[in-house]
Amino acid sequence: MCEGSGGISLPLADVVATSAAVSSTRARSAKVAALADLLRRVPSEELPITVGFLVGAARQGRVGVGWALLGPTIDIVPATAATLTLADVDGAIDELERTTGSGSAAARRRIVDDLFGRATAEEADFLRRLLIGDLRQGALEGVMADAIAKAAGAPLTVVRRAAMLAGDLCRVAAVALEGGEDALRAIGLEVLRPVLPMLAATSATVADALDANGTSSIEWKLDGARVQAHRSGDEVRLFTRNLNDVTDRLPGVVGVVRALRASAVILDGEVYGAAVSEDGAGPFQDTMSRFSRHEPDAADEGRLHVRFFDILHLDGVDLLDEPLEQRSQTLTRLVPDANRVPGILTADAAEGQRFADEAIALGHEGVMVKALGSSYEAGRRGSAWRKVKPVKTLDLVVLGAEWGHGRRQGWLSNLHLGARDPEAGDFVMVGKTFKGLTDALLTWQTDQFLARETHREGITVFVRPELVVEIALDGAQRSPRYPGGVALRFARVKRYRDDKSPSEADTLDAVRALLP
Repeated sequence: MCEGSGGISLPLADVVATSAAVSSTRARSAKVAALADLLRRVPSEELPITVGFLVGAARQGRVGVGWALLGPTIDIVPATAATLTLADVDGAIDELERTTGSGSAAARRRIVDDLFGRATAEEADFLRRLLIGDLRQGALEGVMADAIAKAAGAPLTVVRRAAMLAGDLCRVAAVALEGGEDALRAIGLEVLRPVLPMLAATSATVADALDANGTSSIEWKLDGARVQAHRSGDEVRLFTRNLNDVTDRLPGVVGVVRALRASAVILDGEVYGAAVSEDGAGPFQDTMSRFSRHEPDAADEGRLHVRFFDILHLDGVDLLDEPLEQRSQTLTRLVPDANRVPGILTADAAEGQRFADEAIALGHEGVMVKALGSSYEAGRRGSAWRKVKPVKTLDLVVLGAEWGHGRRQGWLSNLHLGARDPEAGDFVMVGKTFKGLTDALLTWQTDQFLARETHREGITVFVRPELVVEIALDGAQRSPRYPGGVALRFARVKRYRDDKSPSEADTLDAVRALLP
């Protein structure tokens, strides 16, 4: 979510025109050029809202606007001249956010009707898609980062690093356009402010990963929920991989971090459900069920365990750019064995495979193979970290679902699955599946899909691309049926990943990599 400011006067029509230009091409370079051209013309105080709108996220987040409220706006006669500014729209969304509770329905209707009564047809279409979260115009944050770099004349690597450390692309846009490269480089790591986590590529075997990375740290891949722990003095904050604050839900983890002999520290780790012992893993869904509760349950204290595998900062010293080998030594000195992810250092494939087999036997997903010389690349999915799991899985985004029939009558069943296309900044459909769904999961996902519905075509309900689902599959095959030219083979639902955002879904290239 982007922070905003007052005094916005940019015509909404300028943003709408840019959005249309971005939507009309699949060429990443053309998207970047259109966005950069607009950013150069935007006063700095208007950048947060402008960037937020163009990536499809108003600074206020979701404000409870759905088709029940927006549907009637289709009948409002559009304005013949463009007069709306971003200030008008941002102010209306502010009002909608404040107007809640008993008797608010009529007031919210007046706010929406007034806004759409001043909008042209093109502006009204843009506003509907923005407010309902369906502005799929191919301007995902990766494309926007490229545009910010181009507009500011700054190196893309510097923009990306600043965005990762700041956790706020809108703020980075303002800094870049105002202060350029020097100002971007000044954005650093701050204890108690979360950063995007480093992500991993995939290798089919331990041997493949070692061939690519050489001598590596091979560690358990825990089947849990990523957690980033910050401590400054006695204050401890815990964040998910999506940067949500979950401190109050995990008092046991807070206690572990507070007990460390450090005054300031940032750790990366995993919370998981311990089975018989702290070495064994419990079911992922049980972990997420407890992890997702807004109020801690005393019974969870003995069931949830935390293990850390990386350290980003210690007592005033940033460690992001230090090699993994040095970070691991620092972590070992600070964190007790019981709260560190076990691992070995090796270049031997046989030794690495034995370690992986032992991890899987304990109920863990597999192993992570990490190059010893690798730095911590916040927010990046680099090749220095590689996950090795025995089952082929992909994290995909649900784009829609079809109503079931027979025993599944009344449930949304057959999922439309999309992979992320970084070049186009959008999601590309790669297959469908109705397998692996229990009655409980069918009930849950039907409710979730209807809450995210954007429109319908026949038996298909299309939804905002917000839910990430882990799909087990046997491979991929070439297919002209889908836009990406590839389709999943024998796909089945393994679980939903509430701990992952759509921007972390697997790419179209990851699907193509499974082609025989």
